[in-house]
Formats: sequence, C-alpha cells, structure tokens
Amino acid sequence: MAVMNFGGVEENVVTREEFPLEKAREVLKDEVIAVLGYGVQGPGQSLNLRDNGFNVIVGQRPGKTYDKAVADGWVPDETLFSIEEACEKATIIQVLLSDAAQIACWPIIKKHLTAGKALYFSHGFAITYSDRTHIVPPADVDVIMIAPKGSGTSLRRMFLQGRGLNSSYAIYQDATGRAWERVIALGIGVGSGYLFETTFKKEVYSDLTGERGTLMGAIQGLLLAQYETLREHGHEPSEAFNETVEELTQSLMPLFGENGMDWMYANCSTTAQRGALDWMGPFHDAVKPVFEKLYNEVACGNEAQRSIDSNSQPDYREKLNAELKALHDSEMWRAGAVVRKLRPENN
Repeated sequence: MAVMNFGGVEENVVTREEFPLEKAREVLKDEVIAVLGYGVQGPGQSLNLRDNGFNVIVGQRPGKTYDKAVADGWVPDETLFSIEEACEKATIIQVLLSDAAQIACWPIIKKHLTAGKALYFSHGFAITYSDRTHIVPPADVDVIMIAPKGSGTSLRRMFLQGRGLNSSYAIYQDATGRAWERVIALGIGVGSGYLFETTFKKEVYSDLTGERGTLMGAIQGLLLAQYETLREHGHEPSEAFNETVEELTQSLMPLFGENGMDWMYANCSTTAQRGALDWMGPFHDAVKPVFEKLYNEVACGNEAQRSIDSNSQPDYREKLNAELKALHDSEMWRAGAVVRKLRPENN
C-alpha cells in the first residue's frame, strides 16, 4: 500500500502494480463469490471477476435481469441461482441489489452469513443508515466495500479496453483478520484502476452528494438553465444544444479529464479564458449554498429516507419511468438526439 499526496493531504492507495491480479487470485483461490443482483453494478463486477479467473456465481430473482444474466452466459443451476441458493453456496456475498431490494432481501442474506464469511457492498448506504435499513451484520463476518467510481457499464467497458475504473475501499468489520487482503483482492478482481481508502459513512455521504450534485442532478439543472436562456433569446435548438452540451461533452471534458481545468483553459481562446476566470466566482457563490444544503440533507439521513420511501412503493418503477420519459421528451434532449445522429461516427 502506497501513501500518496493529494494536494498536501496524504491518503492510502493500492495500485495493480503493488497488488497484481495473480496475487488477488491466490488470496481468493478457495472462495466462492456470489454476486447478488444483476442490475446496475452486478453485470460489470461479476463478468470482470469471471473473466479474471475467480470462482463467481450470480444470485438473481426471476425477471428481465435474470434473462439478461442468462444471455451473458450465466448458467441456471450451475453459475446462476436464486438469491438464497447463492448465499448458501458463497463464502463472499456481494450485495449489489438496489438499496430498497437490499432491505427486502436482508432476512434471506442474514440467514446464510455464517462465521468467517464476508459481506461485501459497493455502497455505504445499508450500513451507514442501519437505523433505517435495519441491516446489521453479525459480529463474526467480515464487512467490506469496493465502490467503483462510475457505473457498472463503465466498469465493464473500461475492463474490455484493458483499462481500470478507480474504486474506493473500506473495511467496516474485520472478523477474520483477512478483511484487508480480501477487499483489495476483490477490488483488483472487479477491474479497479487503483483503490483509495475511505469509510462506509464517507463513501455514502460523498456518493449521494455527487449523484445529486455535479455528476447528475446539478449538471442537468445547469445545462437546462443555459439552454433555456439561449432559446428564450432566439437561438435555435441546434445552436443552443451544441453550445450547452455537445461542446462540453465532446471537446472540453476530455481536455480537463486529461490534465485538469487549468490545462483545458490554456487550450482555449484568450477570450474564453478571460470569461471563464471572471464568471467561475459568481457561479461558485450561487451554488455553494445549494451544495451545503444538499450535504446536510444527506448527513442527517433525509435523503436516505426519501430514497427508501420512494423506491419501496409498489408503483415506483412506473413513476420513475414517467419522470425519465419527461426528461427524454424535453426539447433539449430531443435536440440532443438529432445532434448525436449527425456526429461523423454515425454517418
């Protein structure tokens, strides 16, 4: 494990050079890894583990995702089982179900958490908000976490490209004395680029803030505000979308992802540089109070409770799909669909 300096702050980081795949296989050679859930993270993590040579099975309820698992090569009664059967066979149980489904399935999972097993999460939600989820592991199992910093789709795509998606890791409970080597081996096995240390609480606080903030919620709100402003001042949908979204995602994000915001600024016109430097302050001052409010809502548990209440409703999927359809059908994203079709790679 290396100690890296991030802007003057030292953090524990594990790289694939320090902990190679061969070592991960050796650590887990006697383990049976059961991946529960085949929705968002399940496919990427289970397929990467399988392709990396680990003994992995999938536990999934009947439905579309079960059929998807079969299509991906998981064989019923050989490598694909019910959730209960998978938990019974496993020595490491990876709980990659939705937060609401984790609550619903917890009695089944807990029944099979015998001494020495490991309980694995990719999100700190269930443990951090245990007073709301009622997920309290027994004291004689390891409780660990690998949280890839991206979707399961990105994790799988980057793996197939020979790359890695960075992940955080955490140990909530070390009952066996092997929790650290288990969690690091699993992090390498699922395809992490490098692993950085956190806690279950820090992970869920940062994750919920990020999802509602710059990763998803804030970015949509910011893009829509600019798009609407341009449209209200007479700009056509194509121009408004290209200036708001297309240039950001196709040109500028790759630049600051490569070497940082300052490097991206340096590779733009001096007019763009001057405007960006002048206006970043007002935008910061406008949105900082919103982020403070958001973080406080996460920390006090209100965001968690809203998610539990909403996602536990029997008609939650129908309501969610209706909201997503409204987003899909909005003018900005209808314009986006046309612009994407006109990209050179699609012609």
